[in-house]
Amino acid sequence: MSHGDGFILMGMGGVFILLGIIAFFRGKREEKSYYNSIASRHDVREFLEHKPERPEPGALKIGGWIAMAIGLIMLVIGGAFLLWG
Repeated sequence: MSHGDGFILMGMGGVFILLGIIAFFRGKREEKSYYNSIASRHDVREFLEHKPERPEPGALKIGGWIAMAIGLIMLVIGGAFLLWG
């Protein structure tokens, strides 16, 4: 492999890490705003039992972790290709 391939892999890894961080923090923000809106209601049962559950914030956070892990792996592999090639 040429040096360009290693740089491309590392660039893609950086993009994945950036997107993962954005998705993770967006999920945390959505979850916080949802629970804050529930806390302001008079019916506290939904706040205490977390039902009905909203899967979107959790899915964004998990997807962010997965994207960050893939990006880190791509950075390591791209760095290995640069050192090896």
